[in-house]
Amino acid sequence: MLKSLDLYISIIYILAILCIGLWVGIRHRRKSKANAAGEYFLAGKTLKWPAIGLALFATNISTVHLVSLAQSGFDSGLLNGNFEWMAAFTLVLLALFFVPFYIKSGISTLPDFLEKRYDRSSRDWLAVVSVVSAIIIHIAFSMLAGGIVLKTLFGLNIYVSVIVICIITAIYTIIGGLKAVVVTESIQTVVLLSGAIIISYAAFHRMGGWEPMVNVLKSHKEMNKLSMLRPHGDSSGMPWYAVFLGYPVLGIWYWCADQTIVQRVLGAKDENNARLGPLFCGFIKILPVFIFVLPGLFAYTLAQSGHLDISSLGLNDKGAVNSKGIYTLMITQLLPSGLIGVLVAALLSGLMSQVSGALNSISTMVSYDMYQRYRPAASDKQLVFAGKISAGVALVFSLALLPLLNRYESIFGGINDIIAHIAPPITCVFLLGIFWKGASATSAKLTLWIGSALGVVVFAVSKLYPDTLIGHIPFMMMAFYLFCVCMAMQISFSYRYPVQHNTESSQLYWKSPWEPLHGAALKGIGNYKVLSALLLMIIGVLYYVFK
Repeated sequence: MLKSLDLYISIIYILAILCIGLWVGIRHRRKSKANAAGEYFLAGKTLKWPAIGLALFATNISTVHLVSLAQSGFDSGLLNGNFEWMAAFTLVLLALFFVPFYIKSGISTLPDFLEKRYDRSSRDWLAVVSVVSAIIIHIAFSMLAGGIVLKTLFGLNIYVSVIVICIITAIYTIIGGLKAVVVTESIQTVVLLSGAIIISYAAFHRMGGWEPMVNVLKSHKEMNKLSMLRPHGDSSGMPWYAVFLGYPVLGIWYWCADQTIVQRVLGAKDENNARLGPLFCGFIKILPVFIFVLPGLFAYTLAQSGHLDISSLGLNDKGAVNSKGIYTLMITQLLPSGLIGVLVAALLSGLMSQVSGALNSISTMVSYDMYQRYRPAASDKQLVFAGKISAGVALVFSLALLPLLNRYESIFGGINDIIAHIAPPITCVFLLGIFWKGASATSAKLTLWIGSALGVVVFAVSKLYPDTLIGHIPFMMMAFYLFCVCMAMQISFSYRYPVQHNTESSQLYWKSPWEPLHGAALKGIGNYKVLSALLLMIIGVLYYVFK
């Protein structure tokens, strides 16, 4: 158990975020009353690139990442850092190819974009899938990770503690809207990164530097833990080709076609800010390998050398160390009282920012894509009210899912396993929609329906019959295989049911891959083309170093 000082620091932090969120949200809406729904859901399209980049990162990095990336570092080394560095490639895709259409079409939600490019059926399906995925992936898993942390550190009941934190988060999110979410997320990103850097330094210092860690890995024949790209047949199920084939399927859905993430971009002041925000986030995404994953590897080497007592973790069903609680164990054994409170605040930042971002995107989609469909004459006040109610309902559903999701041995693995079966049809429809003139509305609708059904069936078979061929396919390769099937489906259906463009949809695809690079750009280092090239070059060098 922790000392009362740490508990007080955590409580003060939570209350401070609540006050800031309420103050910012209410103040912003009082200053801009012209379009209440637009102000509430999209911050009146006033966001600039630093806030967008920080908010994107905060919405992506939650307590799940702090806890589960450290767990993956302990179990398999730097391998899962691929999810962080590969994100840079999809963020460049978002900035260069997707953002111009999102901003130009004036959409409020990504399902809205699918209606403009395809038809209403595609919009309806994506809205439903997006709400469900936000509840499961962005809220429920974050709650689970936060609950594990609070139980380990303070001995608090998982459900009671999570309910209290989420209610507080829901209050400023539901009252303040996107402006409150983005401002609090920016603060939480700074706190989260500071906390992660503190624990990374503490572990590095206790280890005695990089060389002692390498020596421990050598003595235990575990040098592959320092490799990001693994060979064919690696026990992790993530050889290098699975990363490069499977991740783009997951990443394009997550970063370019998921409302919870992209909503920050939709609130941008203009196209340049909308492009620079994701690129800024891409540069920040370099850090997690060093401050989230690497500490887990430090913990492994500290345990092997006798400098970290992991006996309290126990064993899992397979007889290996139950590493779910390794991050909180590091906090309690490596840091003094007071600093522990700061780390707890960082963990709570991850939970609160993830939940607030997801609730705001759910309320936006329910209001614009569902409620407004059946009540097209609804006022802004009614839209905002419907959004607030939907956020509260989503929170309740997320809490009900916690016992089921807690069955996964690895939280991070559970998230990506689910995404691998959701993402393929959505990634396919968005990619073909903006890069191929011939992608038709009927083909998109059928691909979303059949592809989603296929994903559910494959997921069920892999869990019910794990010894079958499907059960042995790693999730990254499964995502790639499902994507290939969806591509074949949509292309075939497009020839069977040819496209019939209207005035609007004829402007929502690129005539050539080079066309998006002709858009207006700032001069010098602020040019999005220069920043994209720089980001890709840095990631390439890092992969060369840690190959």
